Amino acid sequence: MLPIRDHNPSGRTPYVVYALMALNIGVYLTYIGQPDQVVLRNVFIDWALIPARLSQGGGFETLVTSTFLHGGLMHLAGNMLFLWIFGDNLEDEMGHFRFLAFYMACGVGAGLVHYLAAPLSPVPTVGASGAIAGVMGAYLLLFPKARVDILIILVIFVRILSVPAWLMLGLWLGMQFIGGLGADPNGGGVAYWAHAGGFMIGLALTVPLWLRRGGPGFWSRTHGQPPHPEVRYKLSASRIPRVPRR
Repeated sequence: MLPIRDHNPSGRTPYVVYALMALNIGVYLTYIGQPDQVVLRNVFIDWALIPARLSQGGGFETLVTSTFLHGGLMHLAGNMLFLWIFGDNLEDEMGHFRFLAFYMACGVGAGLVHYLAAPLSPVPTVGASGAIAGVMGAYLLLFPKARVDILIILVIFVRILSVPAWLMLGLWLGMQFIGGLGADPNGGGVAYWAHAGGFMIGLALTVPLWLRRGGPGFWSRTHGQPPHPEVRYKLSASRIPRVPRR
């Protein structure tokens, strides 16, 4: 189950989203394929978030730097896809500079949640997932009924389904809690609590904006939909049209 687009066009060019995507990809290209494995290992030791190092009173800058490192191509591609789908609408609502501050706050907050879950872990943690989870939490609050198309692949069965954002994002958040309860936070693998924490932080930070829009009244006026006409697609498993921007 993979989201591929939403039906919620943004009203302005998402320059910050573009810049964040370019920065994440650019940083990845500086170390991927590094023939000297010692150099590659040092990149992660120096710039990844290591909870045990925070417990010793150092490495606080890695709460920021770790959000621009990724462990592999699929890790990077998945994060950039989610940022592209959900980030442009948040930047449209918040404005460029406020969105950037919001994104970084969610990334740092997610890192702190991961630290609290495993303060003595020596395992380096990298990825923009916590910051992007915050974007997803904000999206859920502002556009709970926006349509999101998801690609479902089951062996030979391939289908694109359109579902409301609350369903897709709610399932994703539930998977993070289930994964977090079943995994050892001191080990490697997915940082489930960073994801869940980033999501909840992003949702909480967006409450003031939601209230300025009218809170429950905003939902009543828009019925949980984006406050502008949605993009309509012919659902197809073979052709994925590009989301137009106004």
